Amino acid sequence: MRIRDHLAQTSAPAFRFRQLIAAWQSSTAETFADVHALPAGLRADLAERFGSRLHPLTPLEVQRDEQVEKVLFTSESGARIETVVSHYRAGWDSMCVSSQAGCGLGCTFCATGAVGLVRNLTADEIVAQVMHPYWTRQGLPRPASVAFMGMGEALANPHVFDALTLLTDAGYAGMSARRMTVSTVGFAPNLTRLVDEHAQVTITLSVHSPFAQERARIIPLEERFPLTQNLDILDRHAATSRRKVYLAYLLISGVNDSNDHLAALAELVRARSRPELFHVSVIRYNEAAGAPPDYRAPSSIRVDAFVRGLTVRGVHATRRRQFGAGIDAACGQLHAKYLAADPTIALPPTPN
Repeated sequence: MRIRDHLAQTSAPAFRFRQLIAAWQSSTAETFADVHALPAGLRADLAERFGSRLHPLTPLEVQRDEQVEKVLFTSESGARIETVVSHYRAGWDSMCVSSQAGCGLGCTFCATGAVGLVRNLTADEIVAQVMHPYWTRQGLPRPASVAFMGMGEALANPHVFDALTLLTDAGYAGMSARRMTVSTVGFAPNLTRLVDEHAQVTITLSVHSPFAQERARIIPLEERFPLTQNLDILDRHAATSRRKVYLAYLLISGVNDSNDHLAALAELVRARSRPELFHVSVIRYNEAAGAPPDYRAPSSIRVDAFVRGLTVRGVHATRRRQFGAGIDAACGQLHAKYLAADPTIALPPTPN
């Protein structure tokens, strides 16, 4: 937006901005100097005013596992984030983007929560994870879907709304809103805003326990915005939009995987006004840096039995396929080396 306003103020023809956006959309230009459709003088002017790079992120490190690639990006301020791409054998890719460097909500199962909040990402930093030329240099197409399931609580960052607009607006990235997923542990005020402003975006609400006191120990935000409040918002959204809503349930052995949990979770779903539009995604716990040492993954047999138990109670449920645990790229494992004793990667300055 700042670039568009600057071009207008300098009386540059409107098509110059469109040429710039075309280069940005194709994810081939990394710097203003690479946008050869623009006159050399204009490229130099934009680089002097906005810096040389079109994208505010630089790849710092890449890790690969079967079907998964994780890129550690650094921002111009030195903050670090991780972005994960899953390559499905059916031939399509899904990208998991971060919305914050670190996270301040302190969920006990999550390595990002153990980092604490470094800062919110800007809309440009969020979108740059999707549009960065790194992916085209690797010969990868733009991902078929984008999930805000990386580092941070997406709905605690107001810049996420601008990022969603940039990703879905036909004049910018032009991706389908229905291929966007926003995951939240229940930041209710901005959940209301999300369903009002981006009704076609898919929503995943982390539940992790149907019992309020226990959920508050796992997800401290429960004390501010209870699960019941968030479910009421999603009830109205499902009834109005007729869009499917996902409830994530991270299964931790001996913590939230009992038959009592199963029955209460099923009852929670059946109590919805449109229970057929709610789908439980059961996730096997992944060992995460900074999590309580007694958190353990249940057996695969127990995970499958939990899913079956929901199904026989009339609840739509599946086990989420997960990749990348070997490189700390699975659910709850991202920490961008803030928790690693790696002297080669400096911490960013403390935010004001």
